Amino acid sequence: MTLHPSQLHTGSHDLPVSSALADFMTGGWATPPLPAGTRVPGFAHFAGRRARLAARFPGERLLVPAGELRVRSHDCDHRFRPHSAYAWLTGLTGEDQPGHVLVLEPDGEAVLYLRPRSPRDADGAFYRDRKYGEFWVGRRPDLAEAEQLTGVRCAHLDDLAPHPSDRNAAHDAELATVLSELRLVKDAWEVDQLQQAVEHTVTGFEDVVRSLPAALRHPRGERWIEGVFQLRARAEGNGTGYETIAAAGAHACVLHWIRNDGPLDPDQLLLLDAGVETDSLYTADLTRTLPLSGRFSPVQRRVYELVLAAQDAGIAALKPGASFRDFHRACSGVLAEGLADWGVLRIPAAQALAADSGLHRRYTLCSSGHMLGLDVHDCGRARAEQYLDGVLTEGQVLTVEPGLYLQPDDETLPRELRGIGVRIEDDLVITADGARLMSGGLPRTVDGVEEWMDGLLTGNV
Repeated sequence: MTLHPSQLHTGSHDLPVSSALADFMTGGWATPPLPAGTRVPGFAHFAGRRARLAARFPGERLLVPAGELRVRSHDCDHRFRPHSAYAWLTGLTGEDQPGHVLVLEPDGEAVLYLRPRSPRDADGAFYRDRKYGEFWVGRRPDLAEAEQLTGVRCAHLDDLAPHPSDRNAAHDAELATVLSELRLVKDAWEVDQLQQAVEHTVTGFEDVVRSLPAALRHPRGERWIEGVFQLRARAEGNGTGYETIAAAGAHACVLHWIRNDGPLDPDQLLLLDAGVETDSLYTADLTRTLPLSGRFSPVQRRVYELVLAAQDAGIAALKPGASFRDFHRACSGVLAEGLADWGVLRIPAAQALAADSGLHRRYTLCSSGHMLGLDVHDCGRARAEQYLDGVLTEGQVLTVEPGLYLQPDDETLPRELRGIGVRIEDDLVITADGARLMSGGLPRTVDGVEEWMDGLLTGNV
């Protein structure tokens, strides 16, 4: 493809290119090949996934796009991450994938329509195109190399000719639903990727605890913590799987607090909800609520231990054949009983838990967990009967994350409870007879958290 100069993605402050420079830029370039035998990680799994998808839509042409770049400001784009369904079917997870499309033809053949590496020819795209040119954004595989990587026939993106009857996952609800449901059960390779994400996340939490003395001194200590975790996430993987929640004090009562612009007070708690995303794009999702002094106060301990008891009950409810909602019901029951025992909930717990009441939810608003995988809230397009109202199956990975969010302005609470937010979140995989805790590397009990923090802060861990 030859681009007219008007088609190049150039910036307003680009320097003009003389004819002499244009001629000089077209020759004398070597072509470094990919190493022989290079394949995408998990190569053996992707053909089977594509076959399962094609079997659900026999005789139809399916398009699964990687997605497009999105502008952050003027001529600067957000960092690109391929759509999870595209990554799940191809193994291609890099920032060089914008605009690419996987097509499953009616006969089941897979074809990847790609933008190959910029040719070093007279149109100058390789050095003049800011959006896709190799000098600006790095080398992409050529078509032969992409076929070697994926085992899929590859064609130039310009040759993609969509038809009116195509199903496109970007806007076909049924196709998007099937793609979500096919991902509900993880294979062994996926579970391994998630375990790696969890282990890197545990290391990131350790980094955060070691950084607390510096963070406590900074006027925006929450942001210091966010940055420390981000460093680990980028060093070990693709980055964070979602925006880190570093919520100190009453900010922990804001369920999705990501401003992270507040100071740290040693008399308060820090709720840290963070996850490393691997290069294969699988993410962990862990939360710990930590005493910034290193020791829980009596009232902090009381709230924490109720949430921990709720989580224990939720984890105990996980097993194949159990309703997905069972663990949430177990968590909610413990929290409602505790709130009633404290006198905060002024009706019996059983009454509050009734479908026509739910008054306990004033203090624990959200669900107690979700599926986990390529997306932090994985498989969200699945039908309720397959997910929320379905049953657990061996190989599913999910979080259990009960919490109490005792708002600072809630006059139904005694003053000593106001402004305390506690969530404990762990990642688990359903096994043949129960569930395996993937995140056991992070302590959960009050004593365990305090000893762990002490060891990290004194250099004994």
